[in-house]
Amino acid sequence: MIDETVNIKLEDLGYDDFFDLKWKSLELKNASAGRVTAEHKEAYKVKCSDGEYLAKITGKQIFNATTRADYPAVGDWVAITKLDKVRAVIQNILPRKTILQKKYSDKEAVQIIAVNIDVALIVESLDKDYNLNRFERYFVLTDESGIKPAIILNKIDLVAEAELNEKIEQIKNRFGGVDIISTSAITEQGLGELMNYIIRGKTYCFLGSSGVGKSSLINKLLKSNTIKIGEISEATGKGKHTTTARGMYFLENGGMVIDNPGIRDVGIAVADAGIENVFDEIILLSNGCKYSDCHHIHEPGCAVLQAVKDGKLDQAKYQNYIKLKKENEFYEMTDFEKRKKDRKFGQYVKKAKKRLKDFES
Repeated sequence: MIDETVNIKLEDLGYDDFFDLKWKSLELKNASAGRVTAEHKEAYKVKCSDGEYLAKITGKQIFNATTRADYPAVGDWVAITKLDKVRAVIQNILPRKTILQKKYSDKEAVQIIAVNIDVALIVESLDKDYNLNRFERYFVLTDESGIKPAIILNKIDLVAEAELNEKIEQIKNRFGGVDIISTSAITEQGLGELMNYIIRGKTYCFLGSSGVGKSSLINKLLKSNTIKIGEISEATGKGKHTTTARGMYFLENGGMVIDNPGIRDVGIAVADAGIENVFDEIILLSNGCKYSDCHHIHEPGCAVLQAVKDGKLDQAKYQNYIKLKKENEFYEMTDFEKRKKDRKFGQYVKKAKKRLKDFES
């Protein structure tokens, strides 16, 4: 863990050549570089080489902001002007190396999950939360952002070793060479492997649904109860997660981890490249389709459908691919196109009801 009483190197906070180049291009004067470690109401915690500051953004930044992405986020590198030993003003946000973001299922806005991270640790617990399709959604998000994904199978104390091995085999068959770490915050199995996986100067983001044990694992890595965990729910057997905001934490080995509130819906933003890379097997098969614009749904001569029929392509993977493609296409539509699509659907429902009524009479 970083010692707050001594000066630290910016490299220990994740500063590298990428951010140094961006810093020099801004030609900032009388400013210091720092990293946002927490967000509070109208203020941010920023860690610099000489300590931590509570910083606010300028009125100009607020006025010019058009989306949430224009505000600082946990993990951002910022330029600050120090007011005293504990207070500062954020003057600029440095360009981001990576941005992990999701789409709200019922809104136009895109939500920033994390910025400037090196590895996304996707956590699923071996209970009702376990879902291969959800892994795939996260992989699309990380691939689109240029972030390496890794899987944490948590709460392995809840299942027999044979079941754990079966699930690991399922993941390997479906996703290939992704890194998998099996853990239990209760028995502390796999915690040493997880700590060794985290490298000094790199930033790791814990992702997953509420109650899968993200905060419990981070507390174990920190060797303290820094993050509050709610009591166990009798109905679900899960910890009632009390985290409502993101925070960055520093481990003894020099690695940095970001905890996130539980993600209920993993809605993908515009992610054509991410889908194609994650489902490269299907993209390769599509080269054998009869029609170049094949949608792989009902077209004759579709090589993808034939592969599903022959058992060469996993049916669940195919169905998830179709679902994600449709979701991505919907997000890419303009507002006018979405309204037009909704009107057509309404007309279809109206006609269907009329036909049903005529049939019954």
